Amino acid sequence: MQAVLEKQPLKELDEWDDFVATRYKQGKSEDEFRNYKPDANPGVTEFYRQNHAHQTLDFVLKKKAEYCGLTRGKKSIWEMAEYLNTLVDDSDPDTDLTQIEHLLQTAEAIRKDGHPRWFVLTGLVHDLGKVLCLYGEPQWAVVGDTFPVGCAYSDQIVFPEFFAANPDSKVPEYQTKYGIYQPNCGLDNVHMSWGHDEYIYTVTRNYLPEPAQYMLRYHSFYAAHRHGAYKHLMSPHDEQMFEWVRKFNPYDLYSKGRERPNLEEIKPYYEDLVSEFFPDQIAW
Repeated sequence: MQAVLEKQPLKELDEWDDFVATRYKQGKSEDEFRNYKPDANPGVTEFYRQNHAHQTLDFVLKKKAEYCGLTRGKKSIWEMAEYLNTLVDDSDPDTDLTQIEHLLQTAEAIRKDGHPRWFVLTGLVHDLGKVLCLYGEPQWAVVGDTFPVGCAYSDQIVFPEFFAANPDSKVPEYQTKYGIYQPNCGLDNVHMSWGHDEYIYTVTRNYLPEPAQYMLRYHSFYAAHRHGAYKHLMSPHDEQMFEWVRKFNPYDLYSKGRERPNLEEIKPYYEDLVSEFFPDQIAW
């Protein structure tokens, strides 16, 4: 992984996930998660410095054109999960889980709480968009809190001061409340910063129900689903669907550190679940 990414601010890609949950530790209360003090983690601070400087409207439109046509061939869900396994970093002292095990850990937490099968499947696939890293994308274009581009930045976005280095901050049209958008135009008409959320949403959108699509597309949009920002761009339907995003969020944040899944025991259930919603091969 070190060789794939240049000028890495993070030691490994999943350090962002650990930062979001401030690395799960037994007995840690939920109010200790998402510690965003600049001196708490210099690598993550540098990551957000790069993310906020480079996620411009032009960059997002370029990446959507590059990836959202799904022209990189067809593979199964399991093949992409195995591919993602190459991102395992043996230096992580907190977990030796493979990527598949981490996804199953999230899905199992959802399953044990009795949620619908499509919800469980959403937990299984939610991070598969991180294969963008293996396509050669820099970390700041794969993970990180997401936010709209083409309009004013909310002060609820983590490290908002770093947007001063973004070229869009000098474009007056992009720095008004609504920017290039119309009031309550709906998030489907809003361009979000590029990353694994938008990619996995695009890959799976024809196969999963709408609440799952919202979970995948906006699970990193913390300014909205945790702080209530950007309601002026959301439609009433968006606000209704965001209740599902909020239901998903605790499983995304806090499942890490739970018991290791027994792959041999549970994989038949997930093979059946995947085949219920997805064909053998889908476009990526």
